[in-house]
Amino acid sequence: MLRALSSVIVICSLAFPAGAAETALKGAEIKALLSEKTLYAEGVEQIFRQSGQTFYLQDGASSSGSWRVEGDRYCSVWPPSSAWACYDVLRDGDSVVFVSRSGQRYPMRLGK
Repeated sequence: MLRALSSVIVICSLAFPAGAAETALKGAEIKALLSEKTLYAEGVEQIFRQSGQTFYLQDGASSSGSWRVEGDRYCSVWPPSSAWACYDVLRDGDSVVFVSRSGQRYPMRLGK
Protein backbone atom coordinates (compact mmCIF):
# COMPACT_ATOMS: atom_id res chain seq x y z
CA MET A 1 0.00 0.00 0.00
CA LEU A 2 2.75 2.45 0.94
CA ARG A 3 4.61 1.56 -2.28
CA ALA A 4 1.48 2.27 -4.36
CA LEU A 5 0.99 5.63 -2.62
CA SER A 6 4.63 6.56 -3.28
CA SER A 7 4.17 5.73 -6.97
CA VAL A 8 1.09 7.97 -7.16
CA ILE A 9 2.99 10.85 -5.53
CA VAL A 10 5.89 10.48 -7.98
CA ILE A 11 3.54 10.33 -10.99
CA CYS A 12 1.60 13.38 -9.80
CA SER A 13 4.78 15.35 -9.22
CA LEU A 14 5.89 14.62 -12.79
CA ALA A 15 2.65 16.11 -14.14
CA PHE A 16 3.54 19.54 -12.77
CA PRO A 17 6.89 21.07 -13.74
CA ALA A 18 9.09 22.19 -10.87
CA GLY A 19 8.76 25.90 -10.20
CA ALA A 20 5.53 26.27 -12.19
CA ALA A 21 3.30 28.43 -10.04
CA GLU A 22 1.17 31.52 -10.34
CA THR A 23 2.78 34.57 -8.81
CA ALA A 24 0.77 37.56 -7.59
CA LEU A 25 2.06 40.71 -9.30
CA LYS A 26 2.71 44.05 -7.62
CA GLY A 27 1.55 47.39 -9.07
CA ALA A 28 4.67 48.24 -11.08
CA GLU A 29 4.82 44.67 -12.43
CA ILE A 30 1.18 44.85 -13.56
CA LYS A 31 1.77 48.15 -15.36
CA ALA A 32 4.91 46.80 -17.08
CA LEU A 33 3.15 43.55 -18.01
CA LEU A 34 0.10 45.15 -19.61
CA SER A 35 1.38 48.41 -21.17
CA GLU A 36 1.37 48.14 -24.97
CA LYS A 37 0.51 44.43 -24.82
CA THR A 38 -2.28 42.22 -26.12
CA LEU A 39 -3.78 39.36 -24.12
CA TYR A 40 -5.82 36.52 -25.58
CA ALA A 41 -8.46 34.07 -24.42
CA GLU A 42 -10.72 31.81 -26.46
CA GLY A 43 -12.29 34.10 -29.07
CA VAL A 44 -11.21 37.21 -27.16
CA GLU A 45 -8.46 39.78 -27.57
CA GLN A 46 -7.73 42.67 -25.19
CA ILE A 47 -5.28 45.43 -26.07
CA PHE A 48 -3.75 47.61 -23.35
CA ARG A 49 -2.32 51.03 -24.26
CA GLN A 50 0.18 52.78 -22.00
CA SER A 51 -2.13 55.81 -22.11
CA GLY A 52 -4.72 53.88 -20.09
CA GLN A 53 -7.00 53.00 -23.01
CA THR A 54 -8.02 49.38 -23.46
CA PHE A 55 -9.86 47.66 -26.29
CA TYR A 56 -11.80 44.41 -26.01
CA LEU A 57 -12.54 42.46 -29.18
CA GLN A 58 -14.84 39.44 -29.33
CA ASP A 59 -16.60 37.83 -32.28
CA GLY A 60 -16.08 40.88 -34.52
CA ALA A 61 -17.46 43.32 -31.94
CA SER A 62 -15.28 45.74 -30.01
CA SER A 63 -15.57 48.01 -27.02
CA SER A 64 -13.19 50.46 -25.42
CA GLY A 65 -12.59 51.39 -21.84
CA SER A 66 -9.89 52.59 -19.51
CA TRP A 67 -7.44 50.80 -17.24
CA ARG A 68 -5.12 51.76 -14.42
CA VAL A 69 -3.25 50.23 -11.54
CA GLU A 70 -4.39 50.99 -7.99
CA GLY A 71 -2.00 49.68 -5.38
CA ASP A 72 -1.33 46.09 -6.44
CA ARG A 73 -4.52 45.64 -8.47
CA TYR A 74 -5.50 46.08 -12.12
CA CYS A 75 -8.65 48.21 -12.48
CA SER A 76 -10.85 48.89 -15.50
CA VAL A 77 -13.99 50.77 -16.42
CA TRP A 78 -16.16 50.11 -19.46
CA PRO A 79 -18.63 52.84 -20.51
CA PRO A 80 -21.46 53.44 -20.21
CA SER A 81 -20.70 52.28 -16.66
CA SER A 82 -18.64 54.64 -14.52
CA ALA A 83 -17.83 51.98 -11.91
CA TRP A 84 -14.22 50.79 -11.77
CA ALA A 85 -13.72 47.06 -11.15
CA CYS A 86 -10.39 45.90 -9.71
CA TYR A 87 -8.63 42.54 -9.91
CA ASP A 88 -5.57 40.82 -8.53
CA VAL A 89 -3.21 39.73 -11.31
CA LEU A 90 -1.44 36.37 -11.26
CA ARG A 91 1.19 35.26 -13.73
CA ASP A 92 2.78 31.96 -14.66
CA GLY A 93 4.93 32.34 -17.78
CA ASP A 94 2.65 33.54 -20.60
CA SER A 95 -0.48 32.80 -18.56
CA VAL A 96 -2.12 35.78 -16.88
CA VAL A 97 -5.13 35.42 -14.59
CA PHE A 98 -7.29 38.30 -13.38
CA VAL A 99 -9.00 37.45 -10.07
CA SER A 100 -12.03 39.41 -8.86
CA ARG A 101 -12.75 40.19 -5.21
CA SER A 102 -15.23 37.29 -5.21
CA GLY A 103 -12.54 34.89 -6.46
CA GLN A 104 -13.79 34.62 -10.06
CA ARG A 105 -10.82 33.85 -12.33
CA TYR A 106 -10.38 35.24 -15.84
CA PRO A 107 -7.45 33.45 -17.52
CA MET A 108 -5.71 34.93 -20.56
CA ARG A 109 -2.35 34.52 -22.26
CA LEU A 110 0.22 37.03 -23.44
CA GLY A 111 0.55 37.60 -27.15
CA LYS A 112 3.84 37.16 -28.91
